[in-house]
Amino acid sequence: MNSRTKEMISYLVFGVLTTVVNIALYILLTKGFSIDYRWATTVAWIVSVLFAFVTNKLYVFKSKTLTTSIMFRELLSFFFFRGLSYVLDLAIMIICVSWLSIDDIVAKILANIVVILVNYIASKYFIFKNKEERAVE
Repeated sequence: MNSRTKEMISYLVFGVLTTVVNIALYILLTKGFSIDYRWATTVAWIVSVLFAFVTNKLYVFKSKTLTTSIMFRELLSFFFFRGLSYVLDLAIMIICVSWLSIDDIVAKILANIVVILVNYIASKYFIFKNKEERAVE
């Protein structure tokens, strides 16, 4: 198995785990604590983004660099692009739940599918560049 295939499989595995964290926390907050779906989406996003940063950095893209400048750049880039995906996630939730009256759990699953695709592209090509790609910058 080549490195690109391993990377994609790792991204898929950790993407699924991140999605499970996101959806499970969302369900706990909305169903267990009766928190509004917009607030629950926000809290679930924050927790899952922190989980995703660590797993993407260490296990998917194997960015072991711990220098302050690279760590700071990765963290800022990660949160910037995840912030964009948060807006996408929340917009999909509002459209599906408030406008189209789709069940919120179904909407959350649909939103996460779209977000996973967008996040992979951002992580692969903008955030966790390998050493060869950094040398070109």
